[in-house]
Amino acid sequence: MTVRVAGILLAAGEGSRLGQPKALVELGGQTLAERGVTLLRQGGADPVLVVTGAAPLSMATVHTVYNPDWRTGMGSSLAAGLRALELASDDDGAAGPAGQPPVGAAVVALADQPLVGAEAVRRLIAAYRDGASVVVAAYDGKPRNPVVIAREHWASVRELATGDTGARPFLRAHPELVTLIECGDTGSPDDVDTPEDLARVRGVSGTRSGENS
Repeated sequence: MTVRVAGILLAAGEGSRLGQPKALVELGGQTLAERGVTLLRQGGADPVLVVTGAAPLSMATVHTVYNPDWRTGMGSSLAAGLRALELASDDDGAAGPAGQPPVGAAVVALADQPLVGAEAVRRLIAAYRDGASVVVAAYDGKPRNPVVIAREHWASVRELATGDTGARPFLRAHPELVTLIECGDTGSPDDVDTPEDLARVRGVSGTRSGENS
């Protein structure tokens, strides 16, 4: 039986330097939260879960999980998302809901990296299905996001996820598990942290839309 790869979108931050919650920022007719969900779905993730915090989010056909500790940073949001997937899988049983395959891994993406392409997610999931248990997207050889983490590592990732480090402590502690997949040709991992970042990303996004029209 082929297991499913769930998607976790971390969208809990308040965007203190940006001046507004990043999840609610609009880019190309979508909020960054909506854009992140589309990224994960088009990349093959199912189901998709959004971890919220500073801004309430209501999105049709998407599971949302509120992280009450969102102020402590991305680590608590990652832990909340993984825990929610664990609980959902336990409740649904080994075969998954309505006889669907179980969730064997999660691909984690950040709402504030809106230029990541769905092809990056597809490549990471393909590498997982080929046998890799931890897969990290690389851009010009440098590890960034998204990241795929097999279920057997979720508990360890949660234990080490603190502050704004997310999965990084686990990845550094277990480099032998990490498979890097080059994704520099599929998009950009640029963050939206400041108004200047947002202006630059909007310019790049507009250019790409024009090229695709």
